[in-house]
Amino acid sequence: MALDRIDRQILALLQADGRMTNVELAERVGLTAPPCLRRVRALEEAGAIRGYHADLDAARLGFPITVFAMVSLRSQAEHDLAAFETHVAGIPEVRECHMLNGEIDFILKIVASDLKSFQEILTTHLTPAPNVASVKTSLTIRTAKQVSGIPIQAD
Repeated sequence: MALDRIDRQILALLQADGRMTNVELAERVGLTAPPCLRRVRALEEAGAIRGYHADLDAARLGFPITVFAMVSLRSQAEHDLAAFETHVAGIPEVRECHMLNGEIDFILKIVASDLKSFQEILTTHLTPAPNVASVKTSLTIRTAKQVSGIPIQAD
């Protein structure tokens, strides 16, 4: 996807503040509102902007526990990988699922209200899931950096 300087500025500004009005965005990138809105719509239609969301504080909202689970499967056949992805998509506490190369097949980011509820997720949803060979978990102690999106050089 070819992006010019203004597109990159729009993306950087919206990534930092998705609630910015089109008028403010246009002013900050040096356009009038109508062409700025056309660019934003084009970026949305091209899939560069997938959506807008609020950045919620998990701990303040009752989910102070974050765990990373490394999952190994017995089979890496495509239908087995897809079946596992479908399975974890149905677990609301699993916030991220990434397929890896190497000896671990997937890494999951899981949030929980307490250790007991995490243990329940682990023992009722993950370890007994079809094709799961092993699950290794690491509880986070603290988060030193958490930045959503990607680094955009707006120039």
